[in-house]
Amino acid sequence: MPIAQLQYASRYLNRNAKVDTYCAIFLRSWKKLVKNNKKSSFFEFYANRLRRKAVSLCCVNQKTLIMPANKNALIRYKTIDNCLRNRYRRWTLEDLVDACSDALYDMEGIRKGVSVRTVQGDIQMMRSDKLGYNAPIEVYDHKYYRYSIEGYSIMDMPMSQNDYDVMQEAVDMLRQLEGFEQFSEMADVVSRLQDKLSISRNNRKPIIHFDSVPNLEGIRLLNPLYNYIAHKQTLRIMYQSFTARTPKEFILCPYLLKEFRNRWFLFGSKADNLMLYNLALDRIKNVEPVDVPFRENPDFDTEHFFDDVIGVSKNINNTPRRIKFWANAEQSKYIKTKPIHQSQQLIKENPEDGSCIFRIDVVINFEMYSVFMSYGPGIKIIYPRNAMMYMRDKLKEAAELYDTTV
Repeated sequence: MPIAQLQYASRYLNRNAKVDTYCAIFLRSWKKLVKNNKKSSFFEFYANRLRRKAVSLCCVNQKTLIMPANKNALIRYKTIDNCLRNRYRRWTLEDLVDACSDALYDMEGIRKGVSVRTVQGDIQMMRSDKLGYNAPIEVYDHKYYRYSIEGYSIMDMPMSQNDYDVMQEAVDMLRQLEGFEQFSEMADVVSRLQDKLSISRNNRKPIIHFDSVPNLEGIRLLNPLYNYIAHKQTLRIMYQSFTARTPKEFILCPYLLKEFRNRWFLFGSKADNLMLYNLALDRIKNVEPVDVPFRENPDFDTEHFFDDVIGVSKNINNTPRRIKFWANAEQSKYIKTKPIHQSQQLIKENPEDGSCIFRIDVVINFEMYSVFMSYGPGIKIIYPRNAMMYMRDKLKEAAELYDTTV
């Protein structure tokens, strides 16, 4: 559903001030995600989830509300509602027609007016459950219209428990973004939402949980690096790998932040020769802007660079290899439902023992081997030979560790 339609849904579903405010907040949050992170798969995940929550807010008692055919219908519904709420005047069908015609002229400049048949259809629609109104519109003295319940309005429909539950889920999701400066303005909004909904961690346990390492080294660099990348700022970075005794200086043009297994990495090219580097944030000792022209690397496509890799270890010149592997029946069940890589295909299935042979097309790197090792004896690389031999040697080393006493 496009943003414009969601905004329209928010206005249309102005069941009361609370729901309208909440819809607007979530819609604004989603638009901010999309605007600031169009090419970020990390934020795209949250943006899509937030969009679905915004759509969920457009439900009453778990019945999806149907949008009016156009905004003119919405204007007529609101006009009829305002008329019927005014019990100090008697409203005939002709009066309602005139009121709707006047409203359309004032708000949209429409001069042709509204027919009696159209207003009659509007009244029937408001009475029905199609829009979730079930408005108690009655005719008295054979020609006058009013609400049979004094004080009723289609704009004051009470919030159901389902509405509160949907909002709670959306609030939980928004809290996943608390660590990012770009969304710091939402922190206060989320807190106010929780106050309004009387939601606290004491009266409701979380039902959605994302892996995170709150005290991860280097996490403090996420916000400044994000801003440097957004503004194409060349950086001087002091970086010390695990094997280095002293930090090394990099004059780097930063392009992308990538997360893998709760560890963050910065991808960028050296300003002088555009050689691509991948730096772990927890090994960066210092970052500062430097007055060196920013250069793009034409060979680094942030959208597709990782299509053929598991993890983050890849150079620009690396090409994918076809990896074939066998998995026993138990592990095959998991691998079928959660592929090791997006290129995975099932080559053969053995009906006798349930084992399978799969293939993937990826760059061979350390992370690929780590994933295969995580399956233990339930998986075996069978092609290419060098990958098979590497796995055999590493697993042999691991087995020998258990043959010695520490």
